[in-house]
Amino acid sequence: MADWKAKVRDEEVFCPFCGHSAAATEWHTEEQIEHLTQAAVAHLRATLGNALKRDADRWNRRQPRGGLISMTMKVGSRPQHVAVPPAVAEPMRLKVVCPVCECRYAVIGPAFFCPSCGHNAAEEIFARTVAGITQSLESLGSVRTAIQDRDTAESVTRFIVENGLKNAVTAFQRCVEAMYSNIPSAPTARRNAFENLAEGNQLWRAATGKSYRDHLSEDELNRLTRTFQQRHLLAHTQGIVDQDYLSRSGDTRYRLGQRIVVRAPMVRDTLDLVERLVTGLKADCTSLST
Repeated sequence: MADWKAKVRDEEVFCPFCGHSAAATEWHTEEQIEHLTQAAVAHLRATLGNALKRDADRWNRRQPRGGLISMTMKVGSRPQHVAVPPAVAEPMRLKVVCPVCECRYAVIGPAFFCPSCGHNAAEEIFARTVAGITQSLESLGSVRTAIQDRDTAESVTRFIVENGLKNAVTAFQRCVEAMYSNIPSAPTARRNAFENLAEGNQLWRAATGKSYRDHLSEDELNRLTRTFQQRHLLAHTQGIVDQDYLSRSGDTRYRLGQRIVVRAPMVRDTLDLVERLVTGLKADCTSLST
């Protein structure tokens, strides 16, 4: 909070996720306010609903059995919005110090722009993002303990795992984009080209003479291609398998129309592979400058 007051200017604040800038007073949109209101109302409804369900269960247990007429009480409820408990959210929070203006800030998920000066620190943030995702996966046991309703706990853990996969791909993409932009005379890359491994590999080879295959084996690249394609499904089809996924991923475990299942070990494998690939690509850039 001290850096927000001392370093961030009211006239211009940068979004850590996309770099958009606006005055400090313009950041709470109507959609955000509505979302916060709905979350608060949902929490109150959930608290009241749980109390009514407990009362109904006690009432049902007291009813006589075996008579001609029996009565039971049932309390229905809508799906509820669940806020992740602070103890669970803390491992997911990434603490960052801007290398340019030294502003300290914290985010959940991959974020590359300083809110104070707008500096893009994608290369520096990559390792921290990977560490943050790893910590969030290690917190899954705490999630199940902190959320009493079993179904809700499983939904939240699934969200954390799937979000970890999406964030891993995004962090890789932004990091490679930042490195690629510093390569002299590199071919122009379309927007989001590096979220596609095949296209990114072609661009990198044209710019450096090196290939992703110089740093990962064929099997490792195939695994990484599959998880990148799964991230695409999560982002665009809510995880439902389409024909493009079947054609591009080579994944024979699913049929058209099924929903993918993302497990924590697969996300950990993805983190290991993108870390090793980024290390290799940084070495490629170093060799160009020597």
